Amino acid sequence: MAGENILHFDDSNFESEVINSDLPVLVDFWAEWCGPCHMVTPVIEELAGEYSGKVKVGKVDVDKAPQTAAKLGIQNIPTVVLFEGGQAVERIVGARNKSDYKAAVDAKLGAP
Repeated sequence: MAGENILHFDDSNFESEVINSDLPVLVDFWAEWCGPCHMVTPVIEELAGEYSGKVKVGKVDVDKAPQTAAKLGIQNIPTVVLFEGGQAVERIVGARNKSDYKAAVDAKLGAP
């Protein structure tokens, strides 16, 4: 359930791919059974294409990565978190419009 620009993170690669990334990383925490999560997926896929080379974009299935979800305090899904320098710098809970996610990323990239 992801486009070609979407990365998949789990308990085994989250630290190396997200926390230790030189690029900002936008992470969509989701689950297969979550209806609103499926509504967010096309938006995340679009963002992955638009920010290719500037921001890593990936997904974490909370059912397959429970340690990562627990460590980050993910209690509701979908939750989209922007990481920069290994730190969570923005957290958006619930299904939102593309403009909300884009505004969060652009603010961290210094885009107008």
